[in-house]
Parts: sequence; structure tokens; C-alpha cells
Amino acid sequence: MTAAVRCQGIVQIYKTRDLEVVALRDVDLAVEEGETVALLGPSGAGKSTLLCLMAGLLRPSAGRLWLHGTEVSRLPQAALDRLRAAEIGVVLQNPARNLIPYATPAQNVAFAQRGRRADRRRIAELLERVGLAGVRRPAGGLSGGEQQRLAVAVALANRPRLLLADEPTSQLDAASGRAVIALPRATAAEHGTTVVAVTHDEAVSRALGRTVTIRDGRVGAEGRRGEELVVVGREGALQLPPEYHHLLPPGSRVRVEPLEDGVALRRAEP
Repeated sequence: MTAAVRCQGIVQIYKTRDLEVVALRDVDLAVEEGETVALLGPSGAGKSTLLCLMAGLLRPSAGRLWLHGTEVSRLPQAALDRLRAAEIGVVLQNPARNLIPYATPAQNVAFAQRGRRADRRRIAELLERVGLAGVRRPAGGLSGGEQQRLAVAVALANRPRLLLADEPTSQLDAASGRAVIALPRATAAEHGTTVVAVTHDEAVSRALGRTVTIRDGRVGAEGRRGEELVVVGREGALQLPPEYHHLLPPGSRVRVEPLEDGVALRRAEP
């Protein structure tokens, strides 16, 4: 099966006049079609940068990125724009950036169906599921939470193969958050849509099938069914979870002892 997303050795560097900031370092990651994945990690770890690369909003400084078998990191801009319009739905962290402020919720969803005949049944269904059925105020006059719910409906309007969401529940109360995250999950189950969401919301990470933790620009851990496993990166790099830093503080010298099913790390005496 072709992966929905595959990253190989992705590096992302932001440059200013006097400084270079490495946001991502040799990221290797595969997301299978129909998977639902939560990207976790502290602020500034590189989660949103990785999501923007998957969305084609950024191009990697180094490495390769495939979406459904197409290497997008080298696509001409026009081809990338066509692929994004046809296959990717994006919910940005500031929901207003997803919306036409002077258009109603129904008009926003209809516009997102550009290139296809407006599907009024689909529009009504999406607005019903995010609690905005019958709302006729322009999107710019909605509350932040309403805009966030509308942004999810807009991102799903064209039945994308890949849905990318950056903190989709950050402005929502618990009940609205559950409704918003239920919609991408249902879309994944019903239509095989792949979902990748950046989140600090534990309810979101529990609702999705897999977690990927980004620390210091690298994939540090992955989790399924409540169990989190540390990921061994390129050249044997391994990120110790923060809760174990007191046992092996940064700068510790350790002995690596082979075991039948792996290795043990033991701190050497000074």
C-alpha cells in the first residue's frame, strides 16, 4: 500500500539576516492511508512546520516528501497547487485564515467545493455536524469557536484524501471539541481519509489512532493504544523522554549493554 505521507530525511531551516533556526532535523515519518495521527510535543518543537510541509505550504530545505506516491518536494508550483486543491484539506491554527469573512458558512463551504458542482446535501450535512446549520451571519462575524468549527467543515468540503489540522480544538469548549474531532474520525472511517492533527489537547490525541511526538525538531516517540515507544532515529539517535532526564541528565556518559531483545543504557560512574 502507498503511504499517504512519507517523509525522508526532512530538514527545515528558517533564515533571517543574522540567524539560522533549524526547525526540523532529519525527520523520517510514514503515515498510511486512512490513518488518524496526532502530532504531539512542546511548543516550538517543529510540529506546525511539519504540518505545513505536508500541506505544500512550505518546501523542505533538504530531504524528500511524498503525498500518495507523488514527490511534492520537487513539484513545480502550479502542479503543487493543483494537487493541494484536489487532495488536501487544511485547517490552519488561526481559523479566520481558512475563511472568506464576508461570506456565510454555507457560501464558505460551497466555495471550497470549487471545481465541482456545489453539493448542497454535503454542505448541509457538514454544517449540521459542526453545529452551524441555519447560521447566516458572515464568517467574519462569528465567534472564534464558531470560526474554528466552520474551518473544519470547509476543509472537508471537497472530500480530501488528506486532512491536516493545526490545533483544531484550541478555541473550543469540551462539547464542541468532541463534535469537531468526531467529524474527521468519521470521515476517516467512512471514506478512508487520512487525518494528521497538531494538538496539545489530550482528548484529541486519545481520539486518534496513533501519536507521534516531536521534540527538538526530531521524531522522538510514537504511540498506539495508550503505549508510547521511543523512536530510534538516524545514526542510532534516541531521545530520552523528559520524565527520565533525572536518571540520565544531559551530558551523562552511559554504557550500552546488549540484551537479547535490545540494549540497556547504564550511567557510568564519574
